[in-house]
Amino acid sequence: MAHHSSDVDLRAIAEQVVRARGFNPQFPPEVQHQVSQIQRDPPATTVGASVRDLRALLWSSIDNDDSRDLDQIEVAERLSGDQIKVMVGIADVDAFVPRKSAIDTHAAREATTVYTGVRIFPMLPLPLSTGLSSLLEGSDKLCVVTEFVVDANGEIQSPSVYRAVVRNRAQLKYSEVGAWLAGTGTGGDKVAASAPLQQQLKLQHEAAECLKEQRHRHGALYLESTETRPLFSGDQIVGIANQEKNHASELIEELMIAANESIARLLSKVSSIRRVVKTPERWDRIVELAAQHGGNLPAQPDSKALNDFLMKRKAEDPDHFPDVSLTVVKLMGPGEYVLERPGDPDTGHFGLAVQDYTHSTAPNRRFADVVTQRLLKAVVLAGASTPYSDDDLTAIANNCTVKQDAARKAARDMQKRIAAVALKPSIGQTFDAIVTGATPRGTFVRTMQPHAEGMLVSGQKGVDVGDRLRVRLVSTDVQHGYIDFARE
Repeated sequence: MAHHSSDVDLRAIAEQVVRARGFNPQFPPEVQHQVSQIQRDPPATTVGASVRDLRALLWSSIDNDDSRDLDQIEVAERLSGDQIKVMVGIADVDAFVPRKSAIDTHAAREATTVYTGVRIFPMLPLPLSTGLSSLLEGSDKLCVVTEFVVDANGEIQSPSVYRAVVRNRAQLKYSEVGAWLAGTGTGGDKVAASAPLQQQLKLQHEAAECLKEQRHRHGALYLESTETRPLFSGDQIVGIANQEKNHASELIEELMIAANESIARLLSKVSSIRRVVKTPERWDRIVELAAQHGGNLPAQPDSKALNDFLMKRKAEDPDHFPDVSLTVVKLMGPGEYVLERPGDPDTGHFGLAVQDYTHSTAPNRRFADVVTQRLLKAVVLAGASTPYSDDDLTAIANNCTVKQDAARKAARDMQKRIAAVALKPSIGQTFDAIVTGATPRGTFVRTMQPHAEGMLVSGQKGVDVGDRLRVRLVSTDVQHGYIDFARE
């Protein structure tokens, strides 16, 4: 699909954008050569002393409608009392990508897959990430399984990890499962046709709800982030739609947070890479914003107090809650990858209200997760020494932070171009908007319906992040991704 808009080729622009952000989307010849070798002689999916056979379990995946790079599958089992055992199977990417091989070297440099809305730039070659190492429906696959028990209070007990051969029985979609869990849809043909699968999804949902309630009691932030996706008619962009969380995406999010927390605990005796969101950068502005809405936050950062305020806002004004969410996200600042050594004080993850948190659940798409997988296999499963020095891990963490930020900026650059295409027919119209940035470079706003970010080119004096305005669309520049608004 070309994804042209009149005379602009957005796919070509997407490649320019990711290159400008420091990525190299072309796989070098030595990578292509290694992929051919793996395709000819893939790792055997052999069950043995160190690899369990879990193919008989009712594993399923839930992901976006068009996802092919499937990193995780899930299955749950009710234990005695109010306990639920959850198993999260993670694609065994390390089995296909030996350390310091050509593919590994390229993946280490790129560090993440970049999603631009019109084109995906994968960290790993597609024959691996969407084929051999992807947990696609109906084929036997190597996995690293994270297992944990969720008790009635939502606490995580007995985390363990092991290798297994698994088979994804049902590749499901967020949109369909989310509607089914909410009671507004059938869940799609596979869910509708299988009572055991329905029971399985209900059990996973129950575990996820327990986990979510426990995190919120500890101050996890309830935030509604609204992402956008382009709407196509043929290969023409005709609009943009808001893509919102649903019960299915929240289910997966909770199980992945719990899996990542479990893995972090299992790696507590060795140096590893952690994913942290430190204390919010602009807590003073968050306090000010809460006061404008009748809230009263303490002078020192307090995630529990902030979440109590957010929950109250959602109950009082659900229509405008995404505006408040967006503002808090912007003011908290981005997460980062850091080296954590045994005995280091926990930085934790402010937004998730978890002290132990790593990234382990998406090795087809994130290099930090591949590194975590190797640490697990060496230290926890084989009882061997760590394959990475502290200096190695520090360098990897720094690069992963830089590339994650770059990927987010590239996605935003393309969102602006997609929005510029979609909004071009609406020049002269007015929109409700919220201020998302106030910097020396300019003041930025995001419209509410549809979500589109642009610059406020007049009337910007005296406004700050979180202020709500009425703005008029003045102009769009698709080539550069510029969308200009004037305050009404």
